[in-house]
Amino acid sequence: MQDSRRRQRALSRYRLIAPLYDALFEAAGRRLRREAVRRLELRPGQAVLDVGCGTGLSFDLLEQAVGPQGRVIGVELSPDMLARAQQKVAARSWQNVTLVEAAAEEADIPDEVDAVLFHYTHDIMQSEAALRNVLSHLKSGGRVVAAGGKRASRWWQQPANLVVPFFLPFVTTLEGATRPWAKLEELLGSRLAVDERRLGVTYIASGVKP
Repeated sequence: MQDSRRRQRALSRYRLIAPLYDALFEAAGRRLRREAVRRLELRPGQAVLDVGCGTGLSFDLLEQAVGPQGRVIGVELSPDMLARAQQKVAARSWQNVTLVEAAAEEADIPDEVDAVLFHYTHDIMQSEAALRNVLSHLKSGGRVVAAGGKRASRWWQQPANLVVPFFLPFVTTLEGATRPWAKLEELLGSRLAVDERRLGVTYIASGVKP
């Protein structure tokens, strides 16, 4: 029941946010997004899964990395966000981008993939069921990169937490806010490396599936 309520809150919020999302995040998240995609170490012809793809802001970078023979699969719960992602796909005439409208816990992912990206997907990162479903479609040895916002935990970083309220409209829970990658780390173990950025209010975590 709690998951259902969170899902409905997320759908309601993103219905309002969708028209403004690109304007708010395209420039603000560009550097972290580029670093996250770089760490996927994608090669032409590979398949990559963009979980919680939103309006498709990562598609350009992912499609360039895998090339026309590769494949990009975007999974997104919000139909309002996914409609804007579809507009990007149509505008660029991409034939190798597949969109799946579903919660990450239940998404029927069409292929086994070489890499997985979680970019600013805090709610998904707190769902073990979602992570397990996604990772079940990742090849052994496939790369996983997660990046996004977090709450700074060290005393000398506390002033940086003034930016945390900015993220509140985009999440339904603050569970795991100081270590958003914790559930992913449990599944990947020591294969996950984490770097904190911007005085501890953003992070990037990368690893491989055993």
